[in-house]
Amino acid sequence: MPMIMAQKEGEKYPLHRCIFQGSVKTLSSLIRTHDIAEKDKQGNTPLHLAVMLGRKECVQLLLAHGAPVKVKNLAGWSPLAEAISYGDRQTISSLVRKLKQQTREQMEERRPNLVAALHQMGDFYMELKWDFQSWVPLVSRVLPSDICKIHKSGASIRMDTTLVDFNDMRWERGDISFIFNGDQKPGHSLTVLDNKAKLFQRETELEIEDEVDILMSSDIMAAQMSTKGITFSRAQTGWIFREDKREMVGTFHADFYQINGMVLESRKRREHLSEEDLQKNKAIMESLTKGSSQGFKNGEPPLRRASLNPPPESNITWDEYVVAPSGECPLLGRNLVYKESSKSFKATVAMSPDFPLTVDMLLNVLEVITPFKHLSKLRQFVLMKLPPGFPVKIDIPILPTVTAKITFQEFAFRNDIDPELFQVPSDYFEDPMRDYDAYMIMMMVLHNASCV
Repeated sequence: MPMIMAQKEGEKYPLHRCIFQGSVKTLSSLIRTHDIAEKDKQGNTPLHLAVMLGRKECVQLLLAHGAPVKVKNLAGWSPLAEAISYGDRQTISSLVRKLKQQTREQMEERRPNLVAALHQMGDFYMELKWDFQSWVPLVSRVLPSDICKIHKSGASIRMDTTLVDFNDMRWERGDISFIFNGDQKPGHSLTVLDNKAKLFQRETELEIEDEVDILMSSDIMAAQMSTKGITFSRAQTGWIFREDKREMVGTFHADFYQINGMVLESRKRREHLSEEDLQKNKAIMESLTKGSSQGFKNGEPPLRRASLNPPPESNITWDEYVVAPSGECPLLGRNLVYKESSKSFKATVAMSPDFPLTVDMLLNVLEVITPFKHLSKLRQFVLMKLPPGFPVKIDIPILPTVTAKITFQEFAFRNDIDPELFQVPSDYFEDPMRDYDAYMIMMMVLHNASCV
């Protein structure tokens, strides 16, 4: 009877079966007529299985046919996460590159609606102030701050920032401008300017080896804000006679609300890390608690990480795998070194009825600039059902130990936005080899609370 059940179950997932059995030829013949994104009982797609079992030829074949990279199984992990655990550098690089391509394709699909929405919106200038804080003693002293300056004209948006990258407890300073020209043809709409080096780079296939090094030497992280139990209550002020808190935020009247039930859920795996990796990461945290920033990026080129020795060959058969209960996936790779945690945050949001931008307008702007991962957190927050008005001041958890206070400190509709702001200056040189992926897609690769 169990054998009959296994045969019936196995017939449901032909792509999964031939990957499990290592039959590249069969996969090649089936791949055009079957759903390449189908999930089995464990939520694994064919790409998940190919990565977890080290079937490199199957991985490349699936990617060539557009297998989705940004998809999670029942355990909450993507093929990229499983590739990091397995440790084959070429596979990780291929997945990162494909993820970037698929993200851009999704952006192009949304482009017509986005461009139409931007054209309907008035032109403006806006400033967002970021103040990063931590409950860990002394860490707040070395955390960065930033002011993002955003210009919008027609279907074009420019964001100037000095906080180029923020990944776990590493960040990088710079003077970067991110330009989106919605009316340009695909492949020419995104441009990054390095204003210090006077270099620019358009949307091209870029060097991703630095990203791969970071992925291979860091915990596999998945973090997200849980919005299930969030409620809002009016913040109070006064010692004896309590009243609703109302203050000016910049030039805008705002009502303050307490955010209740905000939880940052984080999960991490580190079975791919050596004892040396763990000691280095521990040293970074210790330097932080002592008020030092020596653990952060300093511009020195990293040593390239070599592929790990593969995990022991799994002795699980296809029949055993396919009949395993949902959520009880047999071990196919390394023994997991896993930890999950959740932290509740006390946060506030200030909502102003006077702010001239609407939340929907803000979401259209953030749709363009969320490749900067700290801005992706802002977009995730704004998607929640907020109290009436516009969120002119917000507390957002960025990491389990770090929160950001975002203030919309300046906003003005303007009809005199200089069109040259959205052009590459004539004295800038194109540098196709410079690695700007860390600026443009790192949040998708490292900290999108979903990719890994």
